[in-house]
Amino acid sequence: MKLENIIESVNVCEIKGNVDKEIAGIQMDSRLVEAGHLFVAVKGTQTDGHAYIEKAIEKGASAIVCETLPDTLNEHVTYIRVADTEDAVGKLATTFYGDPTSKLDLVGVTGTNGKTTIATLLYNMFRKFGYKVGLLSTVCNYIDGEAIPTDHTTPDPITLNRLLGRMADEGCKYAFMEVSSHSVAQKRIGGLKFAGGIFTNITRDHLDYHKTFENYLKAKKAFFDNLPKTAFALTNADDKNGSVMVQNTKAKIATYSLRTLCEFKGKVLEDGFEGMLMDINNREVNVQFIGRFNASNLLAVYGAACLLGKQPEDVLLILSTLRPVAGRFDALRSKKGYTAIVDYAHTPDALVNVLNAIHEVLKGRGRVITVVGAGGNRDKGKRPIMAQEAAKQSDRVIITSDNPRFEEPQDIINDMLAGLTKEDMDKVLSIADRKEAIRTACMLAQAGDVILVAGKGHENYQEIKGVKHHFDDKEVLAEIFDNE
Repeated sequence: MKLENIIESVNVCEIKGNVDKEIAGIQMDSRLVEAGHLFVAVKGTQTDGHAYIEKAIEKGASAIVCETLPDTLNEHVTYIRVADTEDAVGKLATTFYGDPTSKLDLVGVTGTNGKTTIATLLYNMFRKFGYKVGLLSTVCNYIDGEAIPTDHTTPDPITLNRLLGRMADEGCKYAFMEVSSHSVAQKRIGGLKFAGGIFTNITRDHLDYHKTFENYLKAKKAFFDNLPKTAFALTNADDKNGSVMVQNTKAKIATYSLRTLCEFKGKVLEDGFEGMLMDINNREVNVQFIGRFNASNLLAVYGAACLLGKQPEDVLLILSTLRPVAGRFDALRSKKGYTAIVDYAHTPDALVNVLNAIHEVLKGRGRVITVVGAGGNRDKGKRPIMAQEAAKQSDRVIITSDNPRFEEPQDIINDMLAGLTKEDMDKVLSIADRKEAIRTACMLAQAGDVILVAGKGHENYQEIKGVKHHFDDKEVLAEIFDNE
């Protein structure tokens, strides 16, 4: 594509050089630059892309988009100066990849918890409707049936547009994506057109990045502020910030709730570890999910599908066939008669939701043993809260390691233990070795008990000192169960 066409989507302050040249690719990582590429120098949280302009040119970049022109200009390179490269890169990528979201219906899901479940279930549902569908999620990206591994909840804007471009080229009619607060704050979704947005809930998370809860909330809200009037904004009326999220949106507002009258109303009629019987808009449906938080997620899926034009009866029929997402309330049954549940719960609210769901089913007929940790180099403020919530709703708690990254596991454990009272400590163990912690929980469990292994869910690694080592909670449990 011609450079002059690519830059039409951004406000250009200054141009040095020829814009009548073909661009073969677009990059914001100088290491990926090849001959004929456009390099966008973005000031990131870790490094400033302006420091790598010369490296990009050495690798063959024929054009540079930057906020500050280098002191020395290369006569063979075109320089385009803009006020904000972080804002420009998404728009440039959208144009370069042929404006993919004008060719498919893209729905974004944002909130603290439930994003992966809702986006994945919508992806699975619309495939069952017979469409080609794309998915951008924490667990994995999919272009219809093809899996594309992922490292971030929301990819960088170039990767994002490249994936969406492939989805559009391969005939996807719909795409569902998780929209993280980071991606909104860092303008990774700039240039994308959304057909709809879904708000799940908001509780404390990512304060290591956003610094305050207010900043975190504003980042989520900005997603809805920018939705077009042709889109829908589906919000959770059971969350106290549900109405705040959509108060300035131009999109068509709809609500879902387990507690109040609204467009998409639900109620749990019966529950067990095999699933629930729900009432959704006065129709009964059996679903293969557990817990009120999942009932809320299913309402969001139902509402979004109806807002995308599907008939309620058809949506309910497919809803009854859907299965939980990997690492989200994943239940395994031991030969000794206890149940182990693996869940991604890594925030205080998510942990409370999962423990509540366990108690709703147990009804006091068994003990709850919780294995939980907290990630390193992340929001330290939630560590003691995680421990408190685990202790409040568990008969025994084992505090352990969970992706310590560059911190010492015992330091993280000590931060968690600091939130506990003397009475709490009577039922708490700390075992830094996560495998040993899970093994100990299994040794303590008796028939009828439930073990919750929280924090990692679908992840199959432990990140220690910058290295990812293979580790899978479900594999560890399966191995223990085999030897019982």
